[in-house]
Amino acid sequence: MLITCPHCQTKNRVPDERATQDPVCGHCGAALLSGEVIELNDANFDAVAGGSELPVLVDFWAPWCGPCRQMAPQFALAGQQLKGRALLVKVNSDASPQLSTRFAIRSIPTLVQLRQGQEVQRRSGALQAGQIVQWLA
Repeated sequence: MLITCPHCQTKNRVPDERATQDPVCGHCGAALLSGEVIELNDANFDAVAGGSELPVLVDFWAPWCGPCRQMAPQFALAGQQLKGRALLVKVNSDASPQLSTRFAIRSIPTLVQLRQGQEVQRRSGALQAGQIVQWLA
């Protein structure tokens, strides 16, 4: 599968069986699928989210949003549980207005599931880690 490095935007080929074995970028050496949530913005979103053959789960949030702050640790926990099976990213809707407009974000938090860069489903409102994992499956 192809995974775009969130740090240097280099495309990396990772064998499916190695996805859970902490692969690193062949260019910069950064972890590709560490299970950590990745912060993306207007500038790097398409390269990273569109350049992944894994499902991508995007959390549109804002720092002033109470439910967003409540869901943040649950989203991080879901990222650990989905390590090697999905890429979890956060987009600050205030700092990335182009993405917010493009995805027609009307309320936050909103989760958008992408497959090969295309939206397949979305859900608004705060969720627990188990609900996030189940929803992605």
